[in-house]
Amino acid sequence: MPSLRPPGITAPLGDVIAVALVVLFGVLPYPDEVFQARGLLLVVALLPVAVIPIRRRWPVATLGVSLACTVGIAFAGVLAPGTLIAVTVAAFSVAARTRRLVAIIYVGLAALVVFVVSSVPLHGDLFDSRALQFVSFIVVAGAMGDATRSRREYIAAVTERAERAERGKEEEARRRVAEERVRIARDLHDLVAHQISVISLSAGVASSSLQARPERAQEALTNIRSASRSVLADIGTLMALLRTENADEQRDLHPQAGLSRLDHLLSRFTDAGLQVTLHREQGIAPLSSASDHAAYLALQEGLTNAHKHGTGNQTAVDIRASAGDVLLTVTNPVGREASLAAASGHGLRGLRERVAAVRGNVRTLRRDGEFRLIVTIPSADGTGR
Repeated sequence: MPSLRPPGITAPLGDVIAVALVVLFGVLPYPDEVFQARGLLLVVALLPVAVIPIRRRWPVATLGVSLACTVGIAFAGVLAPGTLIAVTVAAFSVAARTRRLVAIIYVGLAALVVFVVSSVPLHGDLFDSRALQFVSFIVVAGAMGDATRSRREYIAAVTERAERAERGKEEEARRRVAEERVRIARDLHDLVAHQISVISLSAGVASSSLQARPERAQEALTNIRSASRSVLADIGTLMALLRTENADEQRDLHPQAGLSRLDHLLSRFTDAGLQVTLHREQGIAPLSSASDHAAYLALQEGLTNAHKHGTGNQTAVDIRASAGDVLLTVTNPVGREASLAAASGHGLRGLRERVAAVRGNVRTLRRDGEFRLIVTIPSADGTGR
């Protein structure tokens, strides 16, 4: 919590000044006898200097000791200015260090006690100006202490809000970094994973056909070269995006292909040796550009998983309308361990995020040795919603 003392004035120095004032006003040779404390009364008048250093930690106790000394000396017939200065200092500390209601009660009680007991050495005159000036000092000190406390609380509140805002900015920055990492990982998977799958499958075909069917091996090697070029181009695009600082100069990393490129997608997997059976229903409702791209990515992910985790190098793709939406199903035979790997992969996790962004959903099902990817994409007119 920031300090409210003027620059250059430390807490010990403030205590020294307060003690010096109490001692000075306690020993001054006043011309009026009523202000002079001698002998044992002088010791009592200087007693508050022992508690002034603890006034910040125990302000009420400091006020009580100072007020008790004032009352005791007053009943001995002396109006000691030193103890009254101590009461004033303690009243400031009470108002500055306690709640407002508590401060009002204690400061008001102190002013009332001084007002009443001052009449004893002044021969019963409650409204003697010599006593009223000390009462006014106590009240003013209480008001200044309350103002100090209010200012301290205000600065603390402003500081806390600033720190909270700074923490919010840091959390927002971390959240954006995390989202960007997920986006880059998802884009990298979409751009590269299926191409690597095609390369792997084609390499297997080339290896097995090199002696018996060299023409088949040559075709597989051609597919490997084409897919390799595509992967290199996609990685180059990704690197260019990561190196670009100006967002306006960033190139679009997303391959905005849709279902119109389905034949091209199927041919790439077919050329790599995956047997794909396609059933496409006619009259399917049109999709928005984002939904069309999500549908393409769903089929790409399904075919990639069929190649990586499927058995028999075969899969079935079904595209049909369902309650105004587009229902995409990719089915392929698979072993138990492979089906679990397919259902829990990073590709499906990213696909769920992409499909959810267009208000669709992704389900996976394993039954009778088959793995099934079921994706629902809402149509452009939203009739299914």
